[in-house]
Amino acid sequence: MVKKHILKIPPRKKDTHKGDFGHVFVVAGSRGMTGAASLAAQAALLSGSGLVTCGIPKSLNPIMEIKLTEAMTLPLAETKEGSLASSAEKKIAEFAKKVDVVALGPGLSRHEDTQVLVRNLLKSINKPVVLDADGIIAIINGRDILKKRTFPIVLTPHPGEMSRLIGKEVRLIQASREKVASDFAKKNGVILVLKGRRTVVADSKGHTYINNTGNSGMSTAGVGDVLTGMIASFVGQGITPYSSAVIGVYLHGLAGDIAAKDKGQFSLIASDLLDKLPQAIKDVL
Repeated sequence: MVKKHILKIPPRKKDTHKGDFGHVFVVAGSRGMTGAASLAAQAALLSGSGLVTCGIPKSLNPIMEIKLTEAMTLPLAETKEGSLASSAEKKIAEFAKKVDVVALGPGLSRHEDTQVLVRNLLKSINKPVVLDADGIIAIINGRDILKKRTFPIVLTPHPGEMSRLIGKEVRLIQASREKVASDFAKKNGVILVLKGRRTVVADSKGHTYINNTGNSGMSTAGVGDVLTGMIASFVGQGITPYSSAVIGVYLHGLAGDIAAKDKGQFSLIASDLLDKLPQAIKDVL
């Protein structure tokens, strides 16, 4: 049951500092998609992370300095189109040594050089990774990278991304969501979060969770980026990756439900989830 997982959120002691609650490194964003990076970073902070750093193409850094007040930024080498360049790998890998978890993918773009960067980072980053969006697209023809990793990885595809990942039609995936997620997780040694109505979380050991929070108003841009930041935050706080995914998915949907009660589903946007996340966490704790 979900309550059993939620109770695994560690209580906060009175004598603590920001270093006790994890450092999340969000590697995300490209020209035209700074919102994805911003949403993921803010979601990590609101989910309890002590420190969040956002790795962003250097030309976009001034924008992110304005968008993000509490998060730090790390300007990185970029392509001429304003996405992260493969030459940023060394700097990203070095910085990743200082953090607890890496969220990789939101708004990165599908630029060929950026996709190369993602694949290289999955080989060189020896920390837990939450892989989303364009990060997932980068491994469509190279899933062996997943099996070779010795550190945990959480993938968060929506049905369309899952379709491209395994070469099956969306309708077939939707008809057997639990089995598809579980089979992929076992075969590739990952935690798989198959997003959508009744999101499925599965791990390589055969554990499966079917979520019961959330609503159709959450079918809008940026909502997945919020989830990525949330899951990464819980991993960074020392919660196991599978439990982090379960907790993240449940609270993500609950925040959406609280927001829908306030303003209805029709006009729901991703930042509404950020606004209601503190209430969702408070209600559960």
